[in-house]
Amino acid sequence: MRIISGKWRGRPLKAPEGESTRPTKDRAREAIFSMLTSRLGSFEGIDVLDLFAGTGALGIEALSRGAGSACFIDNDAAAVKAIKANLAALGASGDVRQSPVASLGPAPRAHHVIFLDPPYGTGLADPAITHLYERGWIAPDAIISIETAAADPLACDWEVLVDRRFGKALVRLLRAP
Repeated sequence: MRIISGKWRGRPLKAPEGESTRPTKDRAREAIFSMLTSRLGSFEGIDVLDLFAGTGALGIEALSRGAGSACFIDNDAAAVKAIKANLAALGASGDVRQSPVASLGPAPRAHHVIFLDPPYGTGLADPAITHLYERGWIAPDAIISIETAAADPLACDWEVLVDRRFGKALVRLLRAP
């Protein structure tokens, strides 16, 4: 796995050992960032939130492209360790937290781009969106990138900007109200 674009283009990222983390494939990440760039124009100065972060690849990719800040949240200790190691290897900084998304309290600030990549088949996307929005983690008009299994339902009634299938994965971009 590697960083696709920006100042750290081509740099490798480490994943935690075992099967608990399912990193977003390079092809899907490239498509996600292409879709986001066409809507945002630039990542310069944007606050990014990477939930169920795993390796931190999505948030780190945004930092590589000029995001102002990134917050990484994952419940798995090995994933948090991998994110910290990846940031250190790049000389980058970010707010890295080990926590279940459902346990997050009020946000220190709202984020403009949110990456949400819950484990497939868990149904965690909808409650996570609701929880984050109610606690101020999601800025008005923010764009949320959600990766789920293609068969996983999503009941959120926010505006769907695009949805694309990548093998077993379905990526949706939503706009917050």
